[in-house]
Amino acid sequence: MRKAQLLALLSVILGGMAGCASKQIVKAAPPSVSTPPPDETSPMPPPEAPPPVTTTEEPAPEIPSPAPPPSLGKRPTAPRRPAPAETETADPTPAKPLAPQISPQLSASDLEATKRSTTRNITTAEQNLQVGNGKQLNAAQTDLTEKINGFLKQAHEAIMADDWIRAQNLAEKARVLSAELVKSF
Repeated sequence: MRKAQLLALLSVILGGMAGCASKQIVKAAPPSVSTPPPDETSPMPPPEAPPPVTTTEEPAPEIPSPAPPPSLGKRPTAPRRPAPAETETADPTPAKPLAPQISPQLSASDLEATKRSTTRNITTAEQNLQVGNGKQLNAAQTDLTEKINGFLKQAHEAIMADDWIRAQNLAEKARVLSAELVKSF
């Protein structure tokens, strides 16, 4: 009986394997490629220029040739405006209007805390810069000093513009860099 069961099991397995081999494999058709339709617009010939006129008197001013007609499907470009005539002013650089600043609105207590933090950071950074006065600075220390002074200047400008959040960020950067400068001595 064991042989019969083993033989039946073996035949089922072989039958299942044979069934897998007899499956047909379906292949996808190659993608069809279509060519774009031919361009139906024929280019227009450029307008003929008038024959040159010869005169013995003063020559006539040149007439610019007309622009070629716009092709279909393309948006025509606007004609160029002539550049405005420059007028001389006493100030060679005209004053630019300041860009509007968008800053978060702080409550009165948050504003006071920001102001205290900013002034404390500025004071600390300036004191740390004083430590380096009179010392011979290497290139890295000189670079740090310039960056600190730049951040302090920008922080003061932000305070003048009443942008305390920006001033606080700049003062914090100056303080951190000044601490690094003191460590390098």
